[in-house]
Amino acid sequence: MSRILNVWWEERLAGQLSQDRHGQMLFAYAQEWLDAGDAALPLSVSLPKRVEPYSGRECGPFFGGLLPDEDQREVVARVLGVSGANDFALLERLGGDVAGALQLLPLGAAPSVPATHAQPLPLSPEDLAALLDELPVRPFLAGEEGLRLSLAGAQAKLPLIVINGGLALPAAGQATTHIIKSPIPHLPDTVENEAFVMRLAGRIGLQAACVKPRMVSGRKFLLIERYDRASGSNGRVRRIHQEDFCQALGIRPERKYAAEGGPTLQNAFALLRAIAARPAVELLKMLDAVIFNLIAGNADAHGKNFSLLYADDGPRLAPLFDLLSTTAYPALSPRLAMKIGKRATLEEMDARGWKAFADDARLGLPLVRRRVGEISVEVADRALEVAAALQEEGLDKTTLSELAHSLASRARRCARTIDRRSPRRRAAGA
Repeated sequence: MSRILNVWWEERLAGQLSQDRHGQMLFAYAQEWLDAGDAALPLSVSLPKRVEPYSGRECGPFFGGLLPDEDQREVVARVLGVSGANDFALLERLGGDVAGALQLLPLGAAPSVPATHAQPLPLSPEDLAALLDELPVRPFLAGEEGLRLSLAGAQAKLPLIVINGGLALPAAGQATTHIIKSPIPHLPDTVENEAFVMRLAGRIGLQAACVKPRMVSGRKFLLIERYDRASGSNGRVRRIHQEDFCQALGIRPERKYAAEGGPTLQNAFALLRAIAARPAVELLKMLDAVIFNLIAGNADAHGKNFSLLYADDGPRLAPLFDLLSTTAYPALSPRLAMKIGKRATLEEMDARGWKAFADDARLGLPLVRRRVGEISVEVADRALEVAAALQEEGLDKTTLSELAHSLASRARRCARTIDRRSPRRRAAGA
């Protein structure tokens, strides 16, 4: 006998995800969704609308991509008493509020609208501190009655709502509006690091998710505004669909790194060129993101850290998220998750690397060189300013100063990579 989850897009039934008695998963679009034509979009670039059901091999990358990654997935699975490899069982328990517009609900359950008797649960400072302590051992508060929450990623986080400036757990079925992220164990000052890199990206004109550092009972965390949510004039929160690049390209989340068969930058630019409503605009945004990540030392920018957002004006590159200067931590690999023109580090990058990258991305080399120079100058000019602002918000001065000087130095080094002279001639001032 099959187990079934209805897949709702806002308040419309898009299809059904099922699992047979052998553990095989299937997804089939609802006939009404198929009949709606362009008024009902596919769930994913990798799942175009069709009558025939999709096998688990075909739909697994998209639905598995709604779940947490790596250790977070295993911890959640142990808490829930299911296999970490069983996407369906995890979605059955976590799929009520996921990234994008979808809700995966049991048969008979209504989408989106919370039960009339259910109310958000405001969190006192003591509640919030206890929750932050609990997240590493119980991600997403898995198993809590009335909560079915999930987000991709390998870091401890929890979707919440903000009410009158305070934080609250959502009522059953309620769309969350924000995400809290606790520090990464064994890596010092990740709140300062991510807050700085994210704010710096926004300060130089890149579209990045809005982040605010917070502290409660001596515990630092990040409060991040969800870009896949929008509030209407009536105050009701609307879910906006999105998918990461691995989902769009039909690649399982465990293969998110290019070295393991995950998306390359060539794949990423081709995807945007094929699907974006305004390709020229989105390609430039992706170019800027590539350059900024290189300067920031964010070597972990893999295929799940870029997403498509299906806004009212059509598909576009989602705001940047999960930006961290990983090169600040010697224990982490400095090699880029997606090579730039066959170069894996800033130290390897040179004019030939940018030329190879421009060819791979099908971009004009003069545009690439111009944006490398412009973004390098902006980062070098703005880094100390952003660090000072975050210090005023209570973050550690020493850590922020070190990050600012490091990224300013990397920016100046990146600017030199577009010099077509040889390193020896540059050193000689030729």
